Amino acid sequence: MSQRLSHDAPVVEIPGREIPNGSDSERSLLGRRLMLALPTLAMAALIATLATMAYGPPAGWLAGAVLVLFCLVMAWQSFVAWQYVYGLVADGLGDRAKSDLEIRSLTVPAKASGRSRTAAVVAIHAEDAVAVFAALRVMARSLQREGGDGSDIDLFVLSDTRDGAIAALEEHEFSRITAWAAQNGAGLPRLRYRRRRDNAGRKAGNIAEFCRTYGAEYDFMIVLDADSLMTGAAMRRLARLMEESPRVGLIQTVSYATGRDTLFARIQQFAVRLYAPLSIRCLETWQGPDGSYWGHNAILRVEAFANNAELPVLPGKAPLGGEILCHDIVEGALLRRAGWEVRLLPEMGGTWEEMPTNLVDLLGRERRWCQGNMQHLRVVPMPGLRPASRWHLAVGILSYMACPLWVAFLALGTVQAAATGDLGLLGYGLTGTGAAAHALALVVLTVLALPKLLSLGHVLASPERRAAFGGTASLLKSAALEQVVWVLLWPVMTLFAAGAVATTFVGRVVRWDAQVRDDRQVPWAEACRLQVDTLVAGALLAGILAYAADPWLALWMAPVALGLLSSPAQSVLTSRADLGRRAQERGLFLTVDDTDRAPDLVALAQSRGGAEVRPDRPALAETAALRASEAPVS
Repeated sequence: MSQRLSHDAPVVEIPGREIPNGSDSERSLLGRRLMLALPTLAMAALIATLATMAYGPPAGWLAGAVLVLFCLVMAWQSFVAWQYVYGLVADGLGDRAKSDLEIRSLTVPAKASGRSRTAAVVAIHAEDAVAVFAALRVMARSLQREGGDGSDIDLFVLSDTRDGAIAALEEHEFSRITAWAAQNGAGLPRLRYRRRRDNAGRKAGNIAEFCRTYGAEYDFMIVLDADSLMTGAAMRRLARLMEESPRVGLIQTVSYATGRDTLFARIQQFAVRLYAPLSIRCLETWQGPDGSYWGHNAILRVEAFANNAELPVLPGKAPLGGEILCHDIVEGALLRRAGWEVRLLPEMGGTWEEMPTNLVDLLGRERRWCQGNMQHLRVVPMPGLRPASRWHLAVGILSYMACPLWVAFLALGTVQAAATGDLGLLGYGLTGTGAAAHALALVVLTVLALPKLLSLGHVLASPERRAAFGGTASLLKSAALEQVVWVLLWPVMTLFAAGAVATTFVGRVVRWDAQVRDDRQVPWAEACRLQVDTLVAGALLAGILAYAADPWLALWMAPVALGLLSSPAQSVLTSRADLGRRAQERGLFLTVDDTDRAPDLVALAQSRGGAEVRPDRPALAETAALRASEAPVS
């Protein structure tokens, strides 16, 4: 699978794979998409109209710029809000809004059929070898527990490590796990390891080389990251679904972050579990077979991927040209271009990942992701891509482009408010007079609040979902505290992303090093050094507020200034694992991975701690103990 392909490379069409134009499926998809697009556009137009009516035509460039920026950021927020409304409605419709594949995923056997072979590949680059092979051991045990002779799925480590010492440790751990497998009975999968000599193309090149060298041995490939974990049952269900769905080239699962104890990680794990389900339900409902690939915890049809997902080398120099960094979404778009369905399973279960454990590492990842998404400006026009695939790419771009728009709006809005003595659009119409200003304030606050309120209401409406978060009291306290943290974190994240967009366009190339995945406490010196820009921005904002001497303006912008000025403190304090564990002991920021912990997560914790992992008994015992200790639902 070559890594160099022109933009107008030939598309390998698969006969019978396309959905005919004008079919009921196409009309249904169009209707579903219009149900998201039209309310979004209507809401954006309403906000723009009310803003103009409330404050009149702009007088001067400053007022005009504030109005335009306000309308742009609110159009984006309208899109975000309507995704949650859409997701809630789709969730309420149940099976009527689900794909046949998702409905089948609930009943498909987790047993090997004998009709296919699958490689579960873990792509690594200078990772913690002990942790990687510990997870591999857990997945091997999980496959063994599901029965069979283990011949249907091989576990494969694909190393891109260049450091000799780290590579030696990988080889040592592979020798250990091989010896372990020989001593632990029949039914374990085959364990394989290979290290590339030339790591061209990074992870995409690593997977491509695997397809060229070993692809003929396998029908399907489950792609995992170094921090991924998937149960044996989930792997075998995915393989069975692919066997039964010859039009499907890729099935993407939703993997939730878990397994880390810093306060920052626990808050983020809680927030994603609480707020992601409705937006993901929306995504699956409108995209249908025009899905996207997220790069890991997904199963791919090897032949389809090898023949159609070749990445182009973008014209021009890095950062916007050269090798594609965020390759997964592009690979999914190329698969779809060739006629293969790309599907999403929002509630598959049995699949997890980890996340950066502190703000500093998260911001570093965001800078890399920002540059990768900005490259997609040159991918969107590629010939033959489906409109939905172009939209997936565009959403990634817009999610980062919204950040400099927000920064510009807040900065110019503050200057305008200081000059006029009125908050104006900066205050969303709350300080305005007249029906238009009042309506504007109501609509804007509703748009901003809907995602979190609908998500919280969705959980509160179900006793089972409430129990997964530790009960009503625990959920409400955690949600309130998470909102306080988010108010302080949002200015930091937004300013950083805006800076990442700006530096990408002026030519700064970021390094794509291995991620730091361990619970680590950020030192004060590191936090202050890496977040000096937020301190400067916070000081400038505080100076403007002091100069304006407007108490209402100062009160309104105080959370932004405080968030920027406290950025290093946020990084240091929330990176503490003892605070995260203390919060857990007090019933805060709990998720289903705390209240109903899966045996595989227990086994992984034991394995990393050096304890021998036995099938069934220790994991099930701890799970039962956790269930017994749960407080009743309020």
